[in-house]
Amino acid sequence: MKRVIFAATVLVMVCSCSPKLYNVTKSFDDKHFEKLQAIIDNPTTPKGTSYSFTEASDIGLCGKMFYDTPNPYHRVDTVKYKGMTKGENFQARCSAGLTVMFSTNSSSISVKTKWGQQYYSVATMPIAYSGYDLYIKNKKGEWVWAASGAPKNYGEDNLVLIKDMAPGDKECLLYLPIYSEILSCKIGVTVGSYIKKLDNQFRNKIVFHGSSYTHGISTSRPGMSYPMQFMRHTGMQVLGFGMSGNCKMQPYFAAVLENVDADAYVFDAFSNPDYKMIKERLQPFIDRMVAAHPGKPLIFQQTIRREARNFSLTYDAKEQAKQDMASTLFDQLLKDPKYADVYFIQTCACEKDNHEYSVDGTHPDDHGYYLWSKSIEKPILAILAKYGIK
Repeated sequence: MKRVIFAATVLVMVCSCSPKLYNVTKSFDDKHFEKLQAIIDNPTTPKGTSYSFTEASDIGLCGKMFYDTPNPYHRVDTVKYKGMTKGENFQARCSAGLTVMFSTNSSSISVKTKWGQQYYSVATMPIAYSGYDLYIKNKKGEWVWAASGAPKNYGEDNLVLIKDMAPGDKECLLYLPIYSEILSCKIGVTVGSYIKKLDNQFRNKIVFHGSSYTHGISTSRPGMSYPMQFMRHTGMQVLGFGMSGNCKMQPYFAAVLENVDADAYVFDAFSNPDYKMIKERLQPFIDRMVAAHPGKPLIFQQTIRREARNFSLTYDAKEQAKQDMASTLFDQLLKDPKYADVYFIQTCACEKDNHEYSVDGTHPDDHGYYLWSKSIEKPILAILAKYGIK
C-alpha cells in the first residue's frame, strides 16, 4: 500500500511540474494591441522606398578557393583548369558556398541579379538554386536567419529580402545561390543608408569537396547545406567545392585542389563513384593530396546511408559495396605512416531508427543536413586541434 501511495505522489508531482500541453492562453488588454497597431501603421520602410546598390564582389566574397577568377562569382576558372565535362564546367561556375559579409544601418535589404547559365530542379527549392539566404547577427553574437527569397523565372528585378527592420547597425551574412551562374549581384539598401564590408567573421580555411550533398542539393535555401551549417556552428571558414553527381576523384579535380591554399581538406568522395571506381582512384587521389599539402589534415567522410536502399535489393547492394570498399581501403592505408595526416570519419544524416529525413531517397532535407553537420563536428574539430587549428 505504501508503494502505491508513493507512486501516486510521484505521479502527481511529475504532472504538476510538466508544462501544459493544451489550452495555453493569456489575456492582453487594449493598450497592448494599440502599441502593436502603432508599429503596423508606421513601417520603418515606407512604400515607394528607393534603394542604392553596391556590387557584392566590391564588398568582398567569403568562401572562395581562388580570388583571381575572371568572373568573381565563379568558384573555379574553367579556362585555366581543363578537362571538365560540360555539366561540371557549369557547376564550377556556380556560386555555391559563396557568401557576402557586410554591415548596414538600412531598414531593408534587397538584391538585384544578372544571370548567366540557369538551372531548374524538382528536388531542390528555387530559393536554394536561384535565391539568397540572409542571416543577421543577434546581440549574443549568433547568426540568426533573417530572410530568404528568389526572383521569379530568374528575373533581374529588385528582390526585397527583408524590410521594416529596427534602426541601428546590423551585421549581415548573405549566402549566394547554390546552382546558378551569376554575372552581377548587387545588394540594395535604402537611399541614405550605408553598406560596408564586414571583417571576416570566420577563422581559418577548410575546403569541403564532394558530391551533391556537399553542393547542397535538396536544401530549401543556400545556407542549409551541411558545410554551410558546419561553418555557422563552428566559426570555421568553409571553402565549398561541391560538384553535384560529379565528385569521383577525377584527376582534373585533384589539379584544382592541389592549388587551393587551406588549413585542412574535407572530402565527401564516396557518394558518387561505384565501389570499383573507389578501389581504382582512391589511393592515387590521396597520394596527390598528400604531396600537394604535406602535414595538413586530409579528412575523408564515409558516405551516408540513403533511404532508397530500404526496399531495393540491388540499390542496397550497390550502396553497401561503396561503403565497404571505402572502409576496407582505409583500414589498409591508415596503417602506413605515409598517411599519418589522412583520416576517415563516419557521417550520419538521420536519427536512429528514423527514416523521415529524405527528400528523394538520396538527399536529406534541411534537418538531415543539420544532423550530418553535427555528426562530423566533434571529430573534425578534434582532428584540427591536433594541428593547432582552433
